[in-house]
Amino acid sequence: MTLKARPHITRDESLVFEISSPGKTAFQLPPLDVPTVDPAAALGEDNVRQEIEGFPEISEVEVVRHFTRLSSWNYAIDFGLYPLGSCTMKYNPRVNEVAARVEGLAWAHPYQPIELSQGTLEVMGALESALAEITGMDAVTLQPAAGAHGELTGVLLTRAWLESQGNPRKKVLVPDSAHGTNPATATMAGYQVQNIRSNAYGTVDVEELARTVNEDVAALMLTNPNTLGVFERNIAQIADILHSKGALLYMDGANMNALIGIARPGDFGVDLMHLNLHKTFSTPHGGGGPGSGPVAVKKHLEPFLPIPRLVRRTGGWTLDFDRPQSIGRVRAFYGNFGVFVRALAYIMACGGDGLTKIAMDAVLNANYVRKKLENYYELPHREPTMHECVFSDERQAKHGVRTADIAKRLIDYGFHPYTVSFPLIVPGALMIEPTETESKQELDLFIDALIAIAHEAEQDPEMVRQAPHSTRTSRVDEVSAARKPVVRWKPPA
Repeated sequence: MTLKARPHITRDESLVFEISSPGKTAFQLPPLDVPTVDPAAALGEDNVRQEIEGFPEISEVEVVRHFTRLSSWNYAIDFGLYPLGSCTMKYNPRVNEVAARVEGLAWAHPYQPIELSQGTLEVMGALESALAEITGMDAVTLQPAAGAHGELTGVLLTRAWLESQGNPRKKVLVPDSAHGTNPATATMAGYQVQNIRSNAYGTVDVEELARTVNEDVAALMLTNPNTLGVFERNIAQIADILHSKGALLYMDGANMNALIGIARPGDFGVDLMHLNLHKTFSTPHGGGGPGSGPVAVKKHLEPFLPIPRLVRRTGGWTLDFDRPQSIGRVRAFYGNFGVFVRALAYIMACGGDGLTKIAMDAVLNANYVRKKLENYYELPHREPTMHECVFSDERQAKHGVRTADIAKRLIDYGFHPYTVSFPLIVPGALMIEPTETESKQELDLFIDALIAIAHEAEQDPEMVRQAPHSTRTSRVDEVSAARKPVVRWKPPA
């Protein structure tokens, strides 16, 4: 009889319910040497459950091995490249994690007295100063908890400043190349959203902008570089158009990874912007958090920043609540402090020259990927790109293969998929941002995988359309999965 060996690491891991066997336990205790107490009598009948229906019964070693094997399936930046565009999913040095775990910082309590918080306030003050210098702005608030929260804070600041001028205005302009949170943010702040179309270069149509901006427009929310990875070459003219009508230029700083150390938004006319510390400045990104979305502003907007404001006075740091024009609090306490520590450690470790090199390497890597793939995937815009590049599935669509198929097939090659079908102005988009932390060897592996998939799309399109093939659950009906999700496991009859 031939025995089939079962590999220790398998992608066909059984469910914990499937390895359950009646009577198994994950612990072993000696008999009690004190009188037994009836739980129902002690806690009340309503608070006691005798059994959990269908609860798995497995041994300790089975529990450990099962979840250890599952952990190896969880794709992470420690395993390989995350090519997600407009997200800057990059590797961050472990030393920043060490800094965040220093006992006096990790265990600082938000209710401890100001005189016992000088170290933490010094960290925040240094970070505000560094971010102001990097962005070319005059003041920074660290309160917002993430990028979209920073956007909302920025638009509320815009409204407050315009109200102080006598008219909050009605509209916020949002280019079609902007992040999807921008129009949602403007709407939440009480503004009407008006779309601005891109021109043939994938940038803001300056002539249309000039025709659109009037005394009803509060601001333009501009992502720069935009979601195509293209820098808005007419940014100074865009700022002049807005300012001539009394409107503000808001910049979505999610793509700041392409600019740090090279260009400062405050120098080319931006009035206010948010930053994503968890993208550009070192925090493990994903899984719903943690995040931080500081907002940097020019001097005329500083009085409206959220309270409290961090202020250095004789005797040390303090928090200033006496800000009559402030929009108020936008976050409990002062923000996500652990993220601040990581960001400041990252900035200080890199230094000015290191920050510049980050942007240069990010742009170099993205353009390397673009050049290697442009003979295999369609480039909808030929403008020079910066930290990311966007292809379309136009060539593969002729064989019935779309961007989602390519992304799923990429899983079989061991890579996390790129950003699928975004930005919306590119039908069938493949958005790729390799970041500065990836080596040429890793990029070549990724490029080779996408080239191989391009060939497969021509020679065996059905293989690509049925991908992935190496996962426990292969291709699913996404429409049915969204409309009829199965959220409870049922044991077989």
